[in-house]
Amino acid sequence: MKIFVKAKPKSRENKVEKIDDQHFTISVKEPPIDNKANIAIMELLSEYFNVPISSIGLISGRTSKNKVFDIR
Repeated sequence: MKIFVKAKPKSRENKVEKIDDQHFTISVKEPPIDNKANIAIMELLSEYFNVPISSIGLISGRTSKNKVFDIR
């Protein structure tokens, strides 16, 4: 399943906001340096969908705020 994420790094809290079935806004405390924010987003998605982190892959948007993830 593909999901589209708008990332908000360096936020006050970690949270997942569902816009619709495929679109989410995710806030993380980590800065967008050395892939830290992407890893934090994947950890939040892992908890939200109750799947292991190894089942989540970043398809596009490694350096962008708009990202596409694949959840197996």
